[in-house]
Amino acid sequence: MPELPEVETVVRALRQPLIGRTITGVRNDWPRHIGTPTLDELRARIHGCQVKAINRRAKYLVFSLTQGETLIIHLKMSGHLAVVAVTTPSNKYVHTVFELDNGQELRFRDTRKFGRVYLVQDPEQILGKLGPEPLEADFTPEVLQERLNGRTRALKPLLLDQQLIAGVGNIYADEALFYAKLHPTRPANTLSKNEIEALHNAIQKVLRLGIEREGASIELYVKPDGSKGDMQNAVAVFRRTGDPCYDCGRPVERIVLGGRSTHFCSNCQK
Repeated sequence: MPELPEVETVVRALRQPLIGRTITGVRNDWPRHIGTPTLDELRARIHGCQVKAINRRAKYLVFSLTQGETLIIHLKMSGHLAVVAVTTPSNKYVHTVFELDNGQELRFRDTRKFGRVYLVQDPEQILGKLGPEPLEADFTPEVLQERLNGRTRALKPLLLDQQLIAGVGNIYADEALFYAKLHPTRPANTLSKNEIEALHNAIQKVLRLGIEREGASIELYVKPDGSKGDMQNAVAVFRRTGDPCYDCGRPVERIVLGGRSTHFCSNCQK
């Protein structure tokens, strides 16, 4: 699933071709792609709306439109967005298309059909329960400590909780825990102040690295232009099972924790 760095990369790529454009229509062959409102209502409300801004909140793309509307898209496991000419041959996995006023289209390709599209006037309807943005200035070690206080869950599944911290997923949770030297099964309430600071710094380090490298093309993720990101070539532990740890040389291990593959060095992470 695209995580914070992948979604941020998509947002940055879509701003130039979309901001200032007007949406003139919507095509859809998979109504369940539309989370809210109904497809017919979405078509009626979004027609004639101009794209004013595109931002990211957690793993959501947030399109601020005129007429008080906000278009929100979650890519889920396999979603891909691209702006192409209307004459570009289609793909059988493109299920939602936003027609634009300049002969182009924003196409939402979604192989596994888990992605969702929302059109709301109050973005908090969809985004209101999300945790803090980990790269914002107000996300401090003290904020992280406050959010971990009293929690007995293992660190790895806790970091995936979008109400705790927004945008961290499987790749970057594994990477952050490696750089913080914390074992993924460690109960959150056992961390010292120094360990919390290390985790805070590691979360920000790996997310910034992921953005710098334009995401990790490990499974289905590619950038809007179809090219790959480069974070997969910079991971320390994720999907490196059996390979030597870059710090100590011991084999990277894999376990399933909270239903998710988890990669770590049992020698370096305590």
